[in-house]
Amino acid sequence: MAVQARLRGPGGCPWDREQTHESLRTYLIEEAYEVLEALESRNDAKFAEEMGDLPPADRIHSQMAQERGAFTVQM
Repeated sequence: MAVQARLRGPGGCPWDREQTHESLRTYLIEEAYEVLEALESRNDAKFAEEMGDLPPADRIHSQMAQERGAFTVQM
């Protein structure tokens, strides 16, 4: 979460700073479907790879929610 806060903060990454829940919606859905496909394939290596893509998506959405005061993430 600290990395996401830094990326979206002043002087952070321009791409991260301009993103919204709506602009990232397709990526979140795509990553979730890729995890499901990997599960169905019963390929553990592919499953592990795809699971690694979910936390960054989760964290950027959580950071945006924290920024607007919707909730806080406690690790």
